[in-house]
Amino acid sequence: MATLSAYSPPWPNPNPNATLLSTQEAVEGLESQSQSQNSYHSLSSIMPQDQLTDQLSPVNPDPNYHASLSSPPDSTLPVSLLHLTFNQDFGCFSAGTDHGFRIYNCDPFREIFRRDFDCGGGGGIGVVEMLFRCNILALVGGGSVPQYPPNKVMIWDDHQNRCIGELSFRSEVRSVKLRRDRIIVVLEQKIFVYNFADLKLLHQIETIANPKGLCAVSQGAGSLVLVCPGLQKGQVRVEHYASKRTKFIMAHDSRIACFALTHDGQLLATASTKGTLVRIFNTADGTLLQEVRRGADRAEIYSLAFSSTAQWLAVSSDKGTVHVFSLKIPGSPAADKLWNTPDSNSAVNSSTSPLSFFKGVLPKYFSSEWSVAQFRLVEGSQYVVAFGHQKNTILILGLDGSFYRCQFDPVNGGEMTQLEYHNFLKPEAAF
Repeated sequence: MATLSAYSPPWPNPNPNATLLSTQEAVEGLESQSQSQNSYHSLSSIMPQDQLTDQLSPVNPDPNYHASLSSPPDSTLPVSLLHLTFNQDFGCFSAGTDHGFRIYNCDPFREIFRRDFDCGGGGGIGVVEMLFRCNILALVGGGSVPQYPPNKVMIWDDHQNRCIGELSFRSEVRSVKLRRDRIIVVLEQKIFVYNFADLKLLHQIETIANPKGLCAVSQGAGSLVLVCPGLQKGQVRVEHYASKRTKFIMAHDSRIACFALTHDGQLLATASTKGTLVRIFNTADGTLLQEVRRGADRAEIYSLAFSSTAQWLAVSSDKGTVHVFSLKIPGSPAADKLWNTPDSNSAVNSSTSPLSFFKGVLPKYFSSEWSVAQFRLVEGSQYVVAFGHQKNTILILGLDGSFYRCQFDPVNGGEMTQLEYHNFLKPEAAF
């Protein structure tokens, strides 16, 4: 059962004119429990919808800030990363540590701010989810000494340097996804969709065991598309909320390991636990549009990312290589532009096996589409990837504290060029 809570005095009302809402919710088919005596401030009054711009306002700590947060941390203390993720437009990334959380800008690379909690050596944050660049974040405790219970989602307002609400569940929270109008909470076998403004429960979804908390949501204005594991091995479920349609796609024979959506929710990339193939589907009808090959041997796929134009797809795995694939989705503006440019076919053609003309005769492996560009990393470490705001650039984050910005050649392909490297966990990395 999920319960909603909010914080009453001694913390002051952040907005004297805020509308107070009653927290009455029916969750998991159980009877509603009235908590009107603990009514909470509407998030819409704290963060008006028309002010949800991509601006991270400067933080002005209040005099009581260090009552809940530590004094400036000892930079010599070791820090362990528990969580890394990009924000919705890949302009920033957040890091959850065993002492708190940090927010970084990608280009130019710099630390924007950090919050280190004073918990006698604890204060672990296992999930930090940003909402573009605004002051609201979703936090979940993690690590050996978590700052918050792992079964709670804490809504943090960095303007006030405190939590302004929470969502509690019967089991541990695996991940959280944010949109300007929704909060999506992922548990081991269930997903809850809430309205952002008043935390009203809108939808519940049952899934197969989902320990990684796999879930993806579109970020385009208007219609919401949500993708999660289905109830069968290798199946993904696509929820189209605007048209109130649900589509099930049998994407792989093995369990789903990773997936990603385009910004508008029209395309879906999936990978299985086998990790050799990545498939791209049309979310509207479930049609398989393209299949690309990462390699021949098994691998754990850590992340998938579409470029903003859906012309490229990036993949990272435990093999230590980041791959960039060319997408040729029929009818898409990106595909039309790609194929109509006179000198743009070299890298695309080179990504196809030279034995592809034997397609249908030789095993499928020999007619596979391979990556256009690659970047080699330390094998065994976990990396997540995204496309940078500069043309043909890739951003790579590692759980070892590494940040890479690389550039690939869309015409000739091959090895990417490293443009930038930082270790954001080292004290000397002053930005």
